[in-house]
Parts: sequence; C-alpha cells; structure tokens
Amino acid sequence: MTHVRITATHLADGRELFYFDDSEPYVSGAATRRLDDPRPLPPQFADGAQGPQMRRDPLTGDWIPMATHRMNRTFLPPADANPLAPARPGAAYSDGEIPDTDYDVVVFENRFPSLARVEGTPGPGDLEGEPLWEVRPADGRCEVICFSPDSTRSLREVSPLRMRTIIEAWAQRTEALSQIEGVQQIFPFENRGEEIGVTLHHPHGQIYAYPYLTPRTSIMLDRAREHRAATGGNLLADVMTAELRSGRRVIAQSEHWVAYVPAAGRWPVEIHVAPLDTSRPIPDLAALTDAEKDDLAGFYLEILGRCDMFFPDDDGSPTRLPYIAGWHQAPVGEGRDDLRLHLQLFSIRRAPGKLKYLAGSESGMAAWISDTTPEKVADRLREVATAYVPAGLENPGDHR
Repeated sequence: MTHVRITATHLADGRELFYFDDSEPYVSGAATRRLDDPRPLPPQFADGAQGPQMRRDPLTGDWIPMATHRMNRTFLPPADANPLAPARPGAAYSDGEIPDTDYDVVVFENRFPSLARVEGTPGPGDLEGEPLWEVRPADGRCEVICFSPDSTRSLREVSPLRMRTIIEAWAQRTEALSQIEGVQQIFPFENRGEEIGVTLHHPHGQIYAYPYLTPRTSIMLDRAREHRAATGGNLLADVMTAELRSGRRVIAQSEHWVAYVPAAGRWPVEIHVAPLDTSRPIPDLAALTDAEKDDLAGFYLEILGRCDMFFPDDDGSPTRLPYIAGWHQAPVGEGRDDLRLHLQLFSIRRAPGKLKYLAGSESGMAAWISDTTPEKVADRLREVATAYVPAGLENPGDHR
C-alpha cells in the first residue's frame, strides 16, 4: 500500500501506538508525527498489579474475562477532556492518548484493556481448588483505532481515501496481532451511539485479540464443519452464493463485494458484507488484495450512508443510527479453512425514538424473536440507495 506510512512509538506507560498517515508531508516521510509522550504515567500495571484473568463457565464452556481495573475507565468526558482528540497546539499537555496535534488514523493499546498479557499474573489453574472452575490469564490484547481527529464526525463522513487507510490499518493490525503467542482470534469492531453503550464521543473502533475462540465463532465453526462434511462446501461462501441467487435481500453489489440482509436476521437492522471471490480462501482482512481493499472503501461508506437514512429526520436529513459493526475473521489456527471473512452490522433501533430491548426469552435463553422481516429491512435499505451520498464521495479531496 503506497499511500500509507506507518510510524510506531510508545506512550509514557509503555503501550504501543501507531500512526497511519495518508496525507503530506507525513506519507512521504518529509515530516514525522510527534513520537514522545511527556505525561508522567506509571507503567500500565505498576506495583505488582495483576492483569485481567478469565474463568470458564462449566455450564456453557464460555470464557469470562474479569478486568477489575476497567471500573475506573473514562466515562463520557467533557469535550475539552476527550482522550482521543489530538493534543491542542500550544496548550499544556493534557491526559490525551495521542501526542501529536493532528493525525490521520491512529492505533494504540487500550489504557483499560479487557485482555492483556501482564508479567506476574498467575498461570492456568483452578478457582478455590475446584477443577470445575478453570482459571487462566486473559492474556490477549485490546487496541483502539481512531478514524478521524475530528470528534464531531462519524466514520461514514470520512473520505474514500481515509476509509482506505482505515481498512489498511485493520488488515495490518490483524496480521500483526495474529503473530502473538496464544492469540486465537482477531475482531476489529466499531460501537456507535450512546444507546449502544459508547462512553467516548469520538469516531473510533476497537481491535480485540482473544486468547480463546469466542462463543459465536465456536458455534459458526461447528456449523461450518457440519456443512463441509455434508456437502463439501464452505458454509459462509455457500450462504453468500445463495443470497446472490435469490437476490431478494441483496442491497448492494460492487466488483468485489456484496451486502445483504441475512435470511434469518434477528436485529431490527442487520447487514452482512462479504467478498465475492470464492475461488480462494479469504480468512481475514490481511488476505484481501489491494483491489478488494480499494473497492471496499467506497462500498462500505455507501452502506453506512444508507444506515443513516434508514430512520431520517422529519426534514429528510440523515440521523446517526446506533450500531455495532464487526469483522468476523477465521481463527488464527484451528478452523482457519472453515470460516471466511465477513462483516456483520446491526442496530438496536427498531423505530424512530424506539430501541429493541432484549426480553427474557432473548436475554435468558438466547432465543431470538424478530420484530420485522429481513425482506422489509432489505426493501428499506434499497429504497434509500439513491437518497444519500456519503461525505467525501462528493469531494474526494477532503481527506477528513
């Protein structure tokens, strides 16, 4: 990727930070972002503090990380104390995470991680001597990715060039985190909207490197293996192909990508995005070609634009749909050939001013009930296709 320059440094407490630059004079190397962090921060886990641990639920087999240090994480700070904003020019250095007064895209280790490898944390064992209760260090890694230095913007408002840089950052971090010993799965995702639980109003996402397979991935892996044994096919590729044959729920298609509402979608708004090429394995973002990444930049912005037109204001202007968007990637090791890269974007908003709350059947038994049909959702997402042009497509020179 020639238009992105990656510069690595360390924050005052030892955490890694990476600038992903696509603008001059930084992309050419004529200038470098600020690399020093003058904050008087102690090491992240100082004074013998232990890292997060996880316990296995003997009833389901799920691992539950327990990170007590997160109780003190930043919560809805005022605008002048936004830790994801660039440092203010000429101001005394505040407790922000990015040393420079500007950036394009930046990735850094989370200050309050759910998963972290910390020296001195006890190894695998049993809780209270009971073999039923397995305990292990939650020794993965959590990173934050900031999509823009402007806290008033959202991801759908960046330019295609900036979106391409974000995709490159997702792919590069996926590849790098996959090399960490013990990491089994990489999950880049974005939470948007206070209704979802976002506590920092700045366009950003996260990248989790899990030291275990998550429950959803484990279930998909089991289903994919059953499907391969029965048909010889790849389950995710075959689902995408079936959606293309039907066409009923397909909402957009480009040279390399397709977006559709899944036939058994459970959320009020749910979209899956998948690469079209089934001639080769595409386990994760790092496996994409440059052409696929280039195409995805504009394609993804178009999908986000439609989401914000799903429930427009009375005057027809877009509203920010609260959503979770996550890239499901194949495991780093076991099951890598059985699963395939795809994005799942979903929202809990079921109508203007109304949210879908998980009722007893859903929260207690994971037995979903949909308030709509995937066909109606797809119809609406096609209806708004020509009603909105994502910011940046109108003015490609605006990199922000």
